[in-house]
Amino acid sequence: MHLAYSVGNLCTANNYGELRVTAALISLAAILGAFFVVFVRFFTSPAYVKEFGPITFVYTTQAILLWAIASLIAGFLIYRVEHDRKFLLRLFLAALVLRLIVASGIFAFNLQSFFGGDVFTYDWIACNLLKGWQGDALANVLAGGVMNRPGAGYGMVYYVTGIYLLVGRNMYAVQLLNSVLGAATVPLIYIAALMIFENRQVARLSAGAVAFVPSLILWSSQGLKDGPIMFFIAVVFVATLKLSKRFSLGYLLLLLCALGFILTLRFYIFYISAAAIVGTLLIGTEAIAAQSFFRQFILLVLITFSLGYVCMTGYIQAQIQQYGTLEAVNVTRQDLANSANSGYAKGYDVSTMSGAASTVPVGFLYLLLAPFPWQLNSLRQAITLPEMLFWWTSLPLLVLGLWHSTRYRFRQVLPILIFTTLLSIAYSVVQGNVGTAYRQRAQLLIFYFILSAAGYVLLKEKYSQKVAEKSLEADRIFPGLIN
Repeated sequence: MHLAYSVGNLCTANNYGELRVTAALISLAAILGAFFVVFVRFFTSPAYVKEFGPITFVYTTQAILLWAIASLIAGFLIYRVEHDRKFLLRLFLAALVLRLIVASGIFAFNLQSFFGGDVFTYDWIACNLLKGWQGDALANVLAGGVMNRPGAGYGMVYYVTGIYLLVGRNMYAVQLLNSVLGAATVPLIYIAALMIFENRQVARLSAGAVAFVPSLILWSSQGLKDGPIMFFIAVVFVATLKLSKRFSLGYLLLLLCALGFILTLRFYIFYISAAAIVGTLLIGTEAIAAQSFFRQFILLVLITFSLGYVCMTGYIQAQIQQYGTLEAVNVTRQDLANSANSGYAKGYDVSTMSGAASTVPVGFLYLLLAPFPWQLNSLRQAITLPEMLFWWTSLPLLVLGLWHSTRYRFRQVLPILIFTTLLSIAYSVVQGNVGTAYRQRAQLLIFYFILSAAGYVLLKEKYSQKVAEKSLEADRIFPGLIN
């Protein structure tokens, strides 16, 4: 009887329509996967083939199979989410399809240098590292010479090397696996937004923005660090919010592992994430009670001990010595400002505290709003215009959402406030290039969109309330006229 009821409920018109949408997206993903096996094989730029070797059907098939397996795992985990699982699965599939198309286009037309040439650096080091593991002494020395430098981003190199170990030298596979991580960030942002605001519309809007905003698609469709970084930042925040409500050894281990990955990818985000976690657990996301206080205390002890142990390692000390001084930051900033036509605020000196502080206002303005219309003097900058128009018009919603959150849901939104504030200040000081600022802003947008969505829902509710009040007033003055 129960089975018959479940089957009947599943086959209602509404569920049937939802199943058709999901099935259509799965079919589209499968068809596109098969299409790009052929497309990338025949249409990859001759310049890429000359430099990196022929692209065979085995090459493209291995990349698509890795993408398909990772997508199935992510889809299975998403379907186990308690709330809105069908919506999340469809949104994940849509985000995945878009990233597959963009990643395949960038690879086939050899646009890696146009958008981010770091992929070739990771490829070169990973190839030599893999050869070194296989007994090539010279390759091992070459890879070690780069990997032993502070700030080498060895986590990304090991990530690429691991993929090469599975499928051979295959930059297309790296892009596709990153695209899965980018699409998987979407449901994580949904969960975080739902836990903070307890409003499904806010969560859906936040996740939709992360799924479809062009810059988030672009940076998570390449073999760059940005996609994995955004994914692991989202994991950290979901795990932190879960732990602030209930202790779970699984979420604690997930949190520490995600922090470890972030440390190997971009070390300063590790510190900022750690500050957000500690601040959240100190204040708590709920009213303090004896049980919650004890839980927060135990978590703080465990996390502080773990972070303290990590901070005592030689890697951290080398990072601080190499990049942790204002003099080093100033060198980096001057290089960014003067090495390209899109540099800005070239005369600023951030080697002192006063100089760094004076840079923050103009740096934050560029980080938040650049590129400006008068800076769209190249194709790379011009293609950002549609997104920038959308982003600029959503800024009032961001301000409204920020005001409402800090006033009424301060405890819940605290991790986002700490993280975005500290990272915004850091990037405001160190960035001196419009293109780099646009790229780094993606790490902030995934949280800015949560606040913007909250502002939109608040504005919509106020408007609906005013309409309802006017309708009641009209009905009171003219009884029966509305009907």
